[in-house]
Amino acid sequence: MIHFPVLRWGEPYESLEVEKVVHFDSGEEIAEVSQANAGLIARDMRKAQRARDALREIPAEDLLRMVQEAGALFMNAELPLGDQTQSPEQFVRHQSATTGLPEHMCRANMGKLEFVLGQMGNILTSLTRGLDLDVLTRGYGEEDGLMRSFQAYSPVLGMVLPSNSPGVHSLWLPVIPLQIGLVLKPGPQEPWTPWRMSQAFFKAGVPREAISLYPGGGEIGAAVLNNCPRSLIFGGTPTVEMYEGNPAVQVHGPGFSKILLGDDVVDDWEQHLDLMVDSVLVNGGRSCINCSGIWASRHTEEIATALAERLGPIAPLPPEDPDAALAAFTVAGQAEAISNDIDAALEESGVEDVTAGHRDGDRMVPMERCDYLRPTVVRCDAPEAAVAGKEYMFPFVSVVQCPQDKMIGSIGPTLVATGITEDEAFRQQLLDATNIDRLNLGPVPTIQLNWLQPHEGNIVDYLFRARAFQIGG
Repeated sequence: MIHFPVLRWGEPYESLEVEKVVHFDSGEEIAEVSQANAGLIARDMRKAQRARDALREIPAEDLLRMVQEAGALFMNAELPLGDQTQSPEQFVRHQSATTGLPEHMCRANMGKLEFVLGQMGNILTSLTRGLDLDVLTRGYGEEDGLMRSFQAYSPVLGMVLPSNSPGVHSLWLPVIPLQIGLVLKPGPQEPWTPWRMSQAFFKAGVPREAISLYPGGGEIGAAVLNNCPRSLIFGGTPTVEMYEGNPAVQVHGPGFSKILLGDDVVDDWEQHLDLMVDSVLVNGGRSCINCSGIWASRHTEEIATALAERLGPIAPLPPEDPDAALAAFTVAGQAEAISNDIDAALEESGVEDVTAGHRDGDRMVPMERCDYLRPTVVRCDAPEAAVAGKEYMFPFVSVVQCPQDKMIGSIGPTLVATGITEDEAFRQQLLDATNIDRLNLGPVPTIQLNWLQPHEGNIVDYLFRARAFQIGG
């Protein structure tokens, strides 16, 4: 049996309280995970400054080389796992077994993380706008002939991580070369990535005292947030609302990412059908950058039908199947609640589940120990339909009919918007829209990222503040 200990500043700690992690389909016990407690975290955070001090003893350029090496180790090496070791293929199988993601998606996410670590120098150059990282180490330095000073808000960054998509871990990878420690609370079904990445960092030379890992329930996430001056958390709309306006907590919630078809191109919508399908389907629809809304002033019935013809027939396949496109819901009752929520939304006038006529059987596919939801395309006659503002953790998209001049004011908060138009006036309106975080102009899938640009907030700006500074003499 694999045992995940708590990591207290890099030192393993076995708790008397453990939770079993089981295979989502067979029920086989895969691992047992030591459970932290809130008091333990509060005590450990008294030593948080040691994490930053240990990292600042290492030149930033050396840390960069370490994290680049860690990327190769994460992808290719046999690394410690509790009192055992884990190969890359075992990692893929373990992660798939507990999260429900098909194995090829787990492998692809490994590749993304390796790429991010390998490109960390370029990524940090972009995030810091070319700032010499030694300025962050010293706290001051010269930039463009001016004396500048930067102060860290916190010696560590707390992370309350999800279980739905391993790709989110790319958000915290730049933290170590910024010489800030990590306090990680892994998702219940996904302890694998934080643990393996930590071991890769350690093997590459990163000080062990720079990283803590605290598995546990909701109270452990709350303890991380309460004890770290800067934290990131992932969650749904209620989580976003709970921490809205709290500068100590950066919330990564639903993306509500969208494709907007301008009036000048909408008659040629078929040219963009592959882009729309990929934006909805890739990674099992589990990412905040997956498209949950396609907005157009006309042809919405034809667009929805074409999407339904492509997506509707997709059915669950075993996780080891290279063609598997859907991820299992491993939490009991979750898929049923989502399906019921969609059915309730379909009672509204002007709303239709177009995929119902393009699949065999029901949307929900119950299994003995898990459930699947098959792709769903909903057509909305008007942007006021409640379902037009919905997002779920599977391939779900609303095709919304809306006049172009009302789109930006109707789409609501949008993490990624792909605006397909050559209309310069509409392009400028998209550029000016403050409810869009990341903008793609032209036929770019919502799921296509440029890793040199943050798709949700700049981690450097969140961890450091610029301040006025002078040296006399």
